[in-house]
Amino acid sequence: MSEQLRASCFKLPTLYKMKQKFLILLSLFGVIFSWNIAAQSDVKFTASAPAVVYQDTPFQLVYSINTAAKDLQAPDFQVFEILAGPYESRSSYTQIVNGQRTSSTNLSYTFTLMPNKTGNFKVPGASIMVDGKRVRSNDLIIKVESADKSSQAQQQSAQSGGSTQRVTSESIFVRPIVSKTNVYEQEAITITYKLYTLLDVAQFTGVKLPDFNGFLKQDIEQSQNKQLSAETYKGRSYGTVVLYQAILFPQHTGELEIGKAQFTALLRLKNKAQVRSIFDDFFDSYTNVEKTLTAPAVRIKVNELPIDGKPASFSGAVGNFNLTTSLSAGNLKANEAATIKVVISGVGNMKLLRNPDIQFPDGIEVYDPKVENQFNTVSGGVSGTKTIEYLFIPRRSGKYDIPSAELSYFDLNNKTYRTLRTPAYKLNVQPGEGGETVVENYTGKEEVKPINRDIRHIYTGNIKLKQENRPIFGSFLFWMMFVVPLIVAAILFVYFRKQMKENADIALVKTKKANKVALKRLKQAQKFLEEGKKESFYEEIMKSVWMYISDKLSIPVAELNKDNVQSKMMQQGIDEELIGKFKQILDTCEFASYAPNTGQLEMGNLYQDAIDAITLVEDFYKKK
Repeated sequence: MSEQLRASCFKLPTLYKMKQKFLILLSLFGVIFSWNIAAQSDVKFTASAPAVVYQDTPFQLVYSINTAAKDLQAPDFQVFEILAGPYESRSSYTQIVNGQRTSSTNLSYTFTLMPNKTGNFKVPGASIMVDGKRVRSNDLIIKVESADKSSQAQQQSAQSGGSTQRVTSESIFVRPIVSKTNVYEQEAITITYKLYTLLDVAQFTGVKLPDFNGFLKQDIEQSQNKQLSAETYKGRSYGTVVLYQAILFPQHTGELEIGKAQFTALLRLKNKAQVRSIFDDFFDSYTNVEKTLTAPAVRIKVNELPIDGKPASFSGAVGNFNLTTSLSAGNLKANEAATIKVVISGVGNMKLLRNPDIQFPDGIEVYDPKVENQFNTVSGGVSGTKTIEYLFIPRRSGKYDIPSAELSYFDLNNKTYRTLRTPAYKLNVQPGEGGETVVENYTGKEEVKPINRDIRHIYTGNIKLKQENRPIFGSFLFWMMFVVPLIVAAILFVYFRKQMKENADIALVKTKKANKVALKRLKQAQKFLEEGKKESFYEEIMKSVWMYISDKLSIPVAELNKDNVQSKMMQQGIDEELIGKFKQILDTCEFASYAPNTGQLEMGNLYQDAIDAITLVEDFYKKK
């Protein structure tokens, strides 16, 4: 056999094998390509919601896709208010049948919506990214009917898996309640914002009160632990609680308006899900929904006080008052002090009461009166007592008459003016020790002129002679007067230059002052603790600890988080137990809103823990 024939016989099998491998690779590529085409064609991104919903009643809209995806872009829901969502839910499963393995992923996004209009509305489709391409869902046409069809709304809600509780203007609202709408100027009225609810309110996240223009406002302190009480309103039984209460004093006449108030509530609505197993009957699921409740404006008619019969001493006091007075001593000696005590008690605009103007005769020196107020703000107005003490000193002997003073007010019970008077007092002043003085004007002590003291007796005691002082010019003290200021100036120059360099380093300044700033904030937290303001207390403790860590460790506020703080503290060599103490303080503050039974003892312990933790860090840096 020739060499050429032998070579050709050798190449034929090799070419055949190469061609066979190429065909196999080509077929595999085709299978993979067809799988990708099939996979893309099997992607299903759908939107689903009830075809008929009801005004002011929540429902759920769900976007579902049967593969892994990301970056959901929801449409503009227009008349549908977003109460909650989107909540993402992901599920996947794998099965093997006859040796073949199949897997799938299902992803859903749920929105809780509430319509605020009736009619037919189109909800455009949403879009989402799948393998680098944006996929669009179908559009929806939703019919919104009136909420009066309550039975149909309940049935629809149960079938769609939505909330069985309707958020309507009748199921939850806030009423502004005023004690009077037709009052006199400066007459006290009480305004109360009361919540009426058939739903479960988890908490209030925001309050926006009106400006109360034209009124002088005095808040009525409310209990921190609010409890619902039952009340029947328009034939329905509601759970009610007072959200805010204040006393208002109208400052001018006419028709005044108290603007709208807004309260943002977090509602906990019960869901009715489709029963899938026997255990589902025993467990309920809930949806948290944020709802803004608007209390309507209130108009108050303010009448002018009567002109007829208005006393000259009337200064604007309105209410019902009593007046009592007492004199500490009617018989006294010159230069001895005495007091007239006036006590005004009653109910009304007591903070605007003026002191009775008692006219003291010449020869009596009078000091500024001492005033003590004990007022209580209650639902009926401001009540209490105002005590005024007039301290005076007669400087000459003799008999004095102190005339009575007047206090006029408008009596709301009788709709007339009344005048209260202090009694007239008589003083019998005997000569006192140290001579007497002539007081021409008791309001200015510079007018007091001594008498019987213009002639001094000749001194007959021992006279001590002193050596004449020599001039200090040229002495050691003289030169020290020049040298010492120069030395002090040099020391101050070096000190202030060092201070300027340190102040230029902002981080160093913050680090040095971190302890002082933190303790100042903690004093404010202690004030909230004493006043029983739980939310403000925990918020101030959290701010104090975070800002202390930021200043002490030179961590920017934007980078403050527990991981960064723990890492920086460990780099500084701070003990892990102390680091854990800081984390425990922050965790306690964050979860304080979920602990309604927290008392003064627990708050006091947290306050002391914060001080101890900061003190330990300061001790660590001092030893370092």
